[in-house]
Amino acid sequence: MRTLCASTLIGEFFVIGFAGLVAMQMTALSTAVIWTVSGIAMLLSILLCGMLGRPGGVQLGWALQIALIASGFVVPTMFFLGVVFAALWWASVHFGRKVDAAKARWAAEASAEPA
Repeated sequence: MRTLCASTLIGEFFVIGFAGLVAMQMTALSTAVIWTVSGIAMLLSILLCGMLGRPGGVQLGWALQIALIASGFVVPTMFFLGVVFAALWWASVHFGRKVDAAKARWAAEASAEPA
């Protein structure tokens, strides 16, 4: 699960950065505000890559997905991209857990076989 979720978060890192560039051209918000918010979101996406194995890591990822969708109020395209990344996040968590369970089952079967 960690690999799939981390890949999604790295993709979000770049999308957030590009959205910050677009927001500078589209809104009346100051550059400092835009880059403070974008920078915090980008930093959070990177930090979450390391927190995925810890309790609450996946839930913080969901919070980032909601924030990404909400950023559509500043850059309207982010409504669409936020939903796309939320779907990718769901798929990463859902299928990642299935892969982890299958790996654990295979490891248990391999250790149960006589040598």
